[in-house]
Amino acid sequence: MGAQPQKQPQAKQQGVAIISALLVVALSAILVSGMLWRQQVQIRRIENQRLLSQAQWVARGALDWTRLILRSEGDTSAGITYLGGLWGVPIAKTRLSDFLGQIGEVRAEQGQETYLSGSIEDAQAKFNLRNLVSSPAPGVMQLNTEQIGAYQRLLVSLGVNSQLAKNTAVQVRASLAQSATRFQTVTSTTGTTATPTPQGGATGGSFTDKPGMEDGDDNAALAPLQMISVDSLLDVPGYTPEMIARLRPFVTVLPTVSAVNMNTASAEVIAAIVPGMSLSSAQAFVARRQTVFFHNVSDVQLALTGAGVQSIAIDPSDMDVNTNYFLIHGRVQHERAEVDRTTLVYRDALTHTTRIVRVQDQL
Repeated sequence: MGAQPQKQPQAKQQGVAIISALLVVALSAILVSGMLWRQQVQIRRIENQRLLSQAQWVARGALDWTRLILRSEGDTSAGITYLGGLWGVPIAKTRLSDFLGQIGEVRAEQGQETYLSGSIEDAQAKFNLRNLVSSPAPGVMQLNTEQIGAYQRLLVSLGVNSQLAKNTAVQVRASLAQSATRFQTVTSTTGTTATPTPQGGATGGSFTDKPGMEDGDDNAALAPLQMISVDSLLDVPGYTPEMIARLRPFVTVLPTVSAVNMNTASAEVIAAIVPGMSLSSAQAFVARRQTVFFHNVSDVQLALTGAGVQSIAIDPSDMDVNTNYFLIHGRVQHERAEVDRTTLVYRDALTHTTRIVRVQDQL
């Protein structure tokens, strides 16, 4: 009877030890599972980076292939760019292995989970906002009243406040004031651009006279960022995202002044650049263009005169039948990775060689 009270504390100690051991095991399991989870996340992140890198390389290869198409099309089109050309055929969503198999690539099966799609867009089929500012002399930037009037007519036809045209031109001039492109003269219809040596401005490899605020001068004037896309119009007071979406199919921003390709331009753009031409007349003009394309600017002038436009209202320098700037829209889906990219490409009118102007990835 006297030995029973001594066994109860010992039993309690054993119970506490068991509970402590269970807590230690549970804590260890939690720590180990957390470490495994972080390791799994890290592995997943590395895999995603690898897939994205592979998708970007595929997109780069597809871009080189597209540039080859533009060059070969330029070699065979006799200086004419029209909607029926090979460049105008979009590529539907297609497995990469299908392309590799056509060229006899032995590793074609590796592209089973990679898909390509895209299209080429004529950038000179749109109204170029860079035209709002002319450069009569190197380093001189002045507003082009004729182009401002054309942009006003385009805004009116799209239901946008035409007063924004003057504000847009002022913004473009301000953004070009500290840019190297202020030394470029007007791009001719042959695609050549003269770039004289800067005098009194940028020296050496500098692209601006004042890259930023002057040292110790907190009140130094800051030039606005140079316009590189239609989205840059949001920096101009009065524009809204809804207006930008409405303007996007008809407006672009190119590095240099350019003419409108009358073989590919829409009726809205044609009615804007040709004074006195109504939108309905421009639509009829585009409808007739579907059966035959223009071989030179003289053909365009005759067609416009036949549409009732007075010859004195036609400015041949605003029109062309060839294109130097193209927008390449491409999408690559590589397993979980996806690259949606738009590239502005310049094609030389004489040599037909191409170069990349800028690349923009869509988020």
